[in-house]
Amino acid sequence: MKRLLYFLASFFVVLFFFLSFSNLAFGDRLDDINKEINELTAAYNQSKAATAPLEAELNRIRARVAFIEADLIRKKQDIDTSYEKLEEQKELIDQKIVRYYINSYLNTCPMCSLLDSSFEEFIRSLAYQLALIERDKEELIKFALTIADLEQKKANLEAENIKLADAKGKLDKIVTEAKAYQAVLSSKIAQLTAKQQQIINQRLTALGIPRSARTSAPACVDDRTKDPGFGPRLAFFTYGVPNRTGLNQYGARGRAEAGQNHDTILRAYYSFDDYQNVDTNINIKVNDGNGINSGNIIWSGGLEEYVKRIYEVPENWPTETLKAQVIAARSYAIAATNNGTNSICANQHCQVFQTNPKGGGWEQAVNDTSGRVMVQGGQIIKAWYSSTHGGYVFPTSELPGWSATSWTKHATDTTTGNTSGFGDLSANAYDKDSPWFYCDWGSRSQYNKTAWLKQEEVADIVNVILLAQTDSSTKEKLYQVDKPHPYGGEVWNEDRVKSELRNRGITPFNTISSVSVGADFGAGRTTSINVSGDQGSKGFSGSEFKDWFNLRAPANIQIVGPLYNVEIQ
Repeated sequence: MKRLLYFLASFFVVLFFFLSFSNLAFGDRLDDINKEINELTAAYNQSKAATAPLEAELNRIRARVAFIEADLIRKKQDIDTSYEKLEEQKELIDQKIVRYYINSYLNTCPMCSLLDSSFEEFIRSLAYQLALIERDKEELIKFALTIADLEQKKANLEAENIKLADAKGKLDKIVTEAKAYQAVLSSKIAQLTAKQQQIINQRLTALGIPRSARTSAPACVDDRTKDPGFGPRLAFFTYGVPNRTGLNQYGARGRAEAGQNHDTILRAYYSFDDYQNVDTNINIKVNDGNGINSGNIIWSGGLEEYVKRIYEVPENWPTETLKAQVIAARSYAIAATNNGTNSICANQHCQVFQTNPKGGGWEQAVNDTSGRVMVQGGQIIKAWYSSTHGGYVFPTSELPGWSATSWTKHATDTTTGNTSGFGDLSANAYDKDSPWFYCDWGSRSQYNKTAWLKQEEVADIVNVILLAQTDSSTKEKLYQVDKPHPYGGEVWNEDRVKSELRNRGITPFNTISSVSVGADFGAGRTTSINVSGDQGSKGFSGSEFKDWFNLRAPANIQIVGPLYNVEIQ
């Protein structure tokens, strides 16, 4: 009972935390967001800690109830069997009872037997009668005690079963309520993390990452051949660009060069039933904004005239690549505008559009596939695509902030359909020739416009993660030191971070000499980062390291995707 009261007290302590946090206002400041994440996470962890013993107790009681229920069935069967045997022996028992009383009566008149027999026979008869009486008495008592014992056991087991079933119900209710509370906290934490990620994404947006293969945006530079003027040096390289869903434009080019036709290419990137021809006279309206129905209308015309003005891939690419891109662009336009009801933007937020027709091989591909779109379940699919997926295709369910869709898929976009490691991926990915396939993003002019980092700079990022893990209240002070705090607060530099770690009994790193990367090559994600330096070794999850790297790394140096590697020179 004391244990149960303890668990109940723990649950209500956690409930108090929940009520305390429920009125928090979510501000726009990242330090407020971090503080709330920490508080919610702490409450969630306390909830799990309080629920764990409840679940253990519940499992113990459930096991005990199951044992008692099984034992009760066995005992009941024993009792029923005893009653059946008793019924079968009822006549014998009745005879024993009669004989017991007769013998008992005769035994009260021993002189009666003495008159009818010799003294010697009398003694033998008396002894026999007394033994017979005692035996009958013992057997009758045994039957009575057996029945009484079984009935008592049955009553005891039934009472215990009722009590334990009641306790089980109470614990079920407590655990259910605690889990419901955990679900609420998990939802709140997830929402806050998404909001924090939005702020990180704003910094990524500043890189001008190209989504279209024919964009004029500058490509990232592979810094492995560039000397920043210092060493040893480390850089973190990302595979592909964000939004790796649907058609991989450079992958489609690689597939066409390998001999695949446009149908095979499209089915490699989308799940769809078949093609359908739509009305080519559907009117498409183009706006000057950054989305659907945004900005002012700058062009309007028929579907095919619109597709002829899409500038997503170079017109000199293989014909089958152009056909695949045309069908994807046409399908996207119809689905995104709801058959022309809405307007569509002219940039890579939607599809890159120019008022003049592209002509050449692109226009021929438009004519060759006139009106053709991809459909699934009778509906035209919204055929997203981007320039470079880095050897993978992701369904929308795996993209942060996206909803699941049935026509997008997860696949390894290599010649073998799988990959065993970074080297294999770089050698066999269909989009390996893309200028954005393997990049270290960002640069610093003072270091030959490269994204190389010094050993002590990587050590600082590691120290920041260690400090944040040790004391979550410090997170709001751990942004990049070469820029002002994004919300006007104080930013702790490298020396201050080291000092704060020492104050908490942790020896900080001064240099990082090696970094090893663990990856799930089926999922296409970096899963772990292990660093070694002057203070030993530490390990972090791939996502945790990436997020803190993107908040702390100098200048605009960033890791832009889920799969990344490290280069050391």
